[in-house]
Amino acid sequence: MAKLFRILGKRGRITIPYEIRQRVGFRYNDVLSFEESADGRSVVVKREKICDNCKREQPVKEDEVTLFDFLNGLSPEQQHAALVHLHLMWAERKGGEADGTEGIV
Repeated sequence: MAKLFRILGKRGRITIPYEIRQRVGFRYNDVLSFEESADGRSVVVKREKICDNCKREQPVKEDEVTLFDFLNGLSPEQQHAALVHLHLMWAERKGGEADGTEGIV
């Protein structure tokens, strides 16, 4: 493979080239880890699997929709209502109090 170059932005961001993402299998929302080499001149990037009691990877059905895609399909009012609902549920589970408006813009 030919060497590919990218410029590191002032905020430390860089785009992994499409060709590499496709070949390696990196996908949207993957969790990546970064490990510096001993010489300090290179970095190894790995896709990580982070979950509780992972035995095997669950197959994704073609007709399934991710939560992100579902929420993006809602109107702004519906998104706000969902956010308030989730905020209240989260607060109840944490044992805290929430009036449904704290931290919501």
